[in-house]
Amino acid sequence: MKSALLMIAAAGLACGQNVAVRGEVVYTMAGAPLKDGVVLVRGGKIERVGPASAVNVPAGFKTLTAKVVTPGLIDAHATLGLSGALNQPHDQDQVEKSAPMQPELRAIDAYDPQERLIEWVRGFGVTTIHTGHGPGVLISGQTMIVKTNAVTADDAMAPAAMIAATLGDGARAEQGKSPGTRSKMIAMLRAELIKAQEALKKADKKEATRDLRAEAFQKLVKGEMPLLVTVHKANDILTAIRLGKEFGLKLVLDGVAEAPEVLAQIKASGYPVILHPTMQRSYGDAESLSMETASKLSAAGIPFALQSGFEGYVPKTRVVLWEAGVAAANGLGREKALASITMEAAKLLGIAQRVGSLEAGKDGDVALYDGDPLEYTTHCTGVVIGGVTVKTEAR
Repeated sequence: MKSALLMIAAAGLACGQNVAVRGEVVYTMAGAPLKDGVVLVRGGKIERVGPASAVNVPAGFKTLTAKVVTPGLIDAHATLGLSGALNQPHDQDQVEKSAPMQPELRAIDAYDPQERLIEWVRGFGVTTIHTGHGPGVLISGQTMIVKTNAVTADDAMAPAAMIAATLGDGARAEQGKSPGTRSKMIAMLRAELIKAQEALKKADKKEATRDLRAEAFQKLVKGEMPLLVTVHKANDILTAIRLGKEFGLKLVLDGVAEAPEVLAQIKASGYPVILHPTMQRSYGDAESLSMETASKLSAAGIPFALQSGFEGYVPKTRVVLWEAGVAAANGLGREKALASITMEAAKLLGIAQRVGSLEAGKDGDVALYDGDPLEYTTHCTGVVIGGVTVKTEAR
């Protein structure tokens, strides 16, 4: 029975549906909100967006209606699909702690698209997630970008998106093991990056044997993959920036609880930020986090997106929609908060050509709500991914 359902879902993914989504307000994220707008999706792609008075809905199109319509939401950093709802060893694959550095570990080899937490966040309008190995060791592995209705890991938009690293207490090994200090962490990373640079300088590689770890580090120094660095304290943020500049890395700063202390340096670096969840617990390196940090990053002109991160306790995962709602109420404002989980997230992840806004030619990913999506009393009443209606009941 399950295999039959998967075949049906796969068929839907391949061809999409012809759908017209009409909203009293449509946030396209590509311009001003439309009043009484329509989004036409044909064959999985958006064909046209505009006011209902100017958009003719062709015969045979399925029509969905809502008070508010937005692009499908994007979670800029999660561990969903590797970390599961049961929070037990058998469904927690986001961190392998047998060694401090394992950049060769691939998210797609552990991702479970049938994990119930993925269906849970999809029910709130989250249609795309950047997920994979998370914080907890110096380099935990790779991440991936995938739609929340993917049938298998092979359906990923980007099977290898970034390499995840951690600096600070989160990467500190057990007593007597490396790395035990911050300077040791950077020394270990620097040594591997230098090896990668030297290997790339060698002209004759015909006889070289495959080394997955070396290949991963070479992708970093060649700029083929970004290094996603989870870091919170101001001094560690500056260390990450220093390392990135030294090796010419594509760096993405993640977490950054103490970002307000070094806003000028982050701005000057040009590196984007995936900010900690607005309601993250404030302890350890993140003890100085603030619900107002998103608004401060925005005011400073620093590109950023919001994330759900990793939740090791109840309720197992955060929902970026709620994180954005709290950020909006703490100085960010409604439209910038919505952008942080749609268009700005898509730009940061390099997928804005497909998702993040409601524009002709982009994937038909749409979320429907019965009110302001950033209000807790609002329900998500429908979700469309690639033209396939995956949810019509209210949550």
